[in-house]
Amino acid sequence: MFDAVIVDAVRTPLGRRQGSLALTHPVDLLGGLLRQLVERNGLKATTVDDVIVGCVDQVGEQGANVARNAWLSAGLPESVPGVTLDRQCGSSLQALHFAAQGIMSGAYDIAVAAGVESMTRVPILSTIAVHGTPMTQDLTERYQMHRWNRKFFDQALGAEMITKQWALTREDLDRFGLRSHQLAGTARALGAFEQEIIPVSVRTAPDSDTWRLFSEDEGIRPDTSLEKMKALPPAFRDLEFITAGNASQITDGASAALVMRKEVAERLALKPRARFVSFAVVGVDPVSMLTGPIPATRKVLDRAGLQVSDIDLFEVNEAFASVVLAWQKETGAPWDRVNVHGGAIALGHPLGATGTRITATLLNALEQRGGRYGLIAICEGGGMANATIVERIG
Repeated sequence: MFDAVIVDAVRTPLGRRQGSLALTHPVDLLGGLLRQLVERNGLKATTVDDVIVGCVDQVGEQGANVARNAWLSAGLPESVPGVTLDRQCGSSLQALHFAAQGIMSGAYDIAVAAGVESMTRVPILSTIAVHGTPMTQDLTERYQMHRWNRKFFDQALGAEMITKQWALTREDLDRFGLRSHQLAGTARALGAFEQEIIPVSVRTAPDSDTWRLFSEDEGIRPDTSLEKMKALPPAFRDLEFITAGNASQITDGASAALVMRKEVAERLALKPRARFVSFAVVGVDPVSMLTGPIPATRKVLDRAGLQVSDIDLFEVNEAFASVVLAWQKETGAPWDRVNVHGGAIALGHPLGATGTRITATLLNALEQRGGRYGLIAICEGGGMANATIVERIG
């Protein structure tokens, strides 16, 4: 088995819904990032064996294999194939798994793992937007009534169920949301994101020939307060705890990682930044849905032969504050090692792009702090989660 290493990981700045990236087609958003990744590493693009991209709502502008479309639209060589996958919020982390596993098996020498989601232009749940058709209704009844005897469940309800199961309070959730914004604000002020962010040229208005450079995440609110968090009303139906302040933001963005066989990186005089240690994918109860990071963390640690105490930094996706709070209660991970540059509550959660976005943020945080091991865990719709452990090199 070959060693798979990460040579680079980059992302666009993340845009709010209807924000700076709203006028940018997702194919162009990802394509530009892929081209920049290849160019900044001095890589001959024809040497890439595959481009594996995570995207959740694969319809409309993100349909018809956005991986292939983005690569070609960027003027990159047609000899390089691309494939798009959907493992919900962990899609680009799964793309990273598949890229690394392809290299470890000898099937690839060089692969790109990436993700994209324009939640402004292709709204969440666009792939199932037509409700009430016989097929949709049949699936709804099979999943919700025949098997779990529930008329309704979704991620917000799952987050609320987790809040109650782990005896969390609304203030616990709001304090965590505040923490995310404060940590992200500090990280941005200190330049912690500069190495991972590739600025994007964006139009200033529809059909405008005027462009500007978009270079910083839009969702961070460093001046928010606990009082402002507490004043927010519940954001979902009749739920009690989940608000816009303690849930991830709807966001536009793209991210990508360059993965190689270690010997290939050395031959090309490219310095590996990290190696892959272990991978895990799990399924959990699809009603509460979001508890997967807990068993995924245990499984990936067990496969690596490591303990929680061995991990220098954890990145657990902040889909909802309750997900990370429950995970921490179960794992006992020290808070000063968890999401140290903030997370999706402050930065945003562009569904398919989140996995490799987190990877880029984690690698930079490990390098800035001199850490060795980093662990990523992401909860996913339908009751799944994936997790990865990487080891910093150098």
